[in-house]
Amino acid sequence: MKKYGLQLLKICLASSLLLLSSFSMYPPGPAEAKSSQKATWFWETPLIKDSTPEILEFANSQGINVFYLQMNRDVRPEYYRDFIRKAGRQGIEVHVLGGAPNWALESERHRLETFIEWTAEYQAAAAPNERFTGIHVDIEPHVLGEWRTNYDSVVRQWQNNVRYLVDGARSLNLPIASDMTFWLHTYKLPDQSASLSSWMIQQFDQIVIMAYRDSAQQIYNLAAAELAEADKYGKEALIAVETKSSNEGNYVTFYEEGTAFMEQELGKVNKLAAKHASFSGIAIHEYRAWKELHDLDR
Repeated sequence: MKKYGLQLLKICLASSLLLLSSFSMYPPGPAEAKSSQKATWFWETPLIKDSTPEILEFANSQGINVFYLQMNRDVRPEYYRDFIRKAGRQGIEVHVLGGAPNWALESERHRLETFIEWTAEYQAAAAPNERFTGIHVDIEPHVLGEWRTNYDSVVRQWQNNVRYLVDGARSLNLPIASDMTFWLHTYKLPDQSASLSSWMIQQFDQIVIMAYRDSAQQIYNLAAAELAEADKYGKEALIAVETKSSNEGNYVTFYEEGTAFMEQELGKVNKLAAKHASFSGIAIHEYRAWKELHDLDR
């Protein structure tokens, strides 16, 4: 489906979206902050075909109330509908997840179009209690070679693609969140007018700051700059930690320490970050690694 087809789909969705707007999920401002979120990424979507009871049992035991569930066209919509409906009964939101480093490049815009169009078609066909309640993207162009050789061009393309995604989310009446590396505030826009992180924060409804360390003080220290920027712009921010094994060093992840120690440190993070109006909770990367680590601790 090309862009023209997407416009037709938007028109067809208009009446149902008006109904949805009565309980819009847009994040509130700091003065009316939502209860704390505990989120996790769910990249291996085929697991929902046969493992939904196990997934939701783990979610219940760990206090998970948001899943970032990857869009996978090889998984039939009925599996998504069943998972979202059952998750909703436990008070769990499910946000559609997509992204890759090259999603920052305009040459890959077709991938973004597919993502938004798939989400639009899914939402139109699903019952209200089977729909996604948010969009979540993970775009990290700093791993691309062009980031080092043609930074200004990459950032401008990234900005244009972010605008496209945000417009798509607005057309579907869904909030949109983005993962963010903790050091993004150290980079400037090509015109030097602001930090790259501040521009990104202003576009999205929520950010998830990837402050991957294994002690509370270090985690907070890494997240503090972006939290302050989110405070300034009245946006929500989660702090994310890692549970997968990392070749960057043991200090990056809780893989070595286990989940009991992680929960202890996350309790401290909650206290350290509570002074920020933007702080909205914790995200843990990612479901399968987290569960495997938890099972080892038993």
